[in-house]
Amino acid sequence: MAKAQDFNTVMKDIMGAFPVDTKAMDDAFKNQAALSEKLSGVALSAAEKSAELSSKWTKETLAKLTDVSKAKADPADYAKAVTDFASANAEVAAENIAAFAEIAKAVQTQTVELMMAAGKDLQEETATAVKKAADEVTTAAKKATSAAK
Repeated sequence: MAKAQDFNTVMKDIMGAFPVDTKAMDDAFKNQAALSEKLSGVALSAAEKSAELSSKWTKETLAKLTDVSKAKADPADYAKAVTDFASANAEVAAENIAAFAEIAKAVQTQTVELMMAAGKDLQEETATAVKKAADEVTTAAKKATSAAK
């Protein structure tokens, strides 16, 4: 009767012939964490600038509303105060919206730069890993061929 082949030994030999490099996984995790940290920094910086701009805009608006809310001697003065407020507020709004647009533009530019750098690094790392894996497979194949002879 034929003897059954021990597949545990076969699998052990196969896995031993093609070792897994955990350093590549560690490096990938570290690179991803570093990229996430940089992207978070960009986002937090933009949020901080936006909050400062919003706070400044609110303070300016409230200061102008103080003038509108003061008692006036002539009813026409109320209309003038509201008109002046609306005009000044429209001007400030345009300036602040432009400032928000600049913040968004800076975030977009920084994000694109980070992603381009990460893509370049990933491409270089992948090329290195593929070359290393190809070398290891070639070496393992040569060993397996010479062992079979």
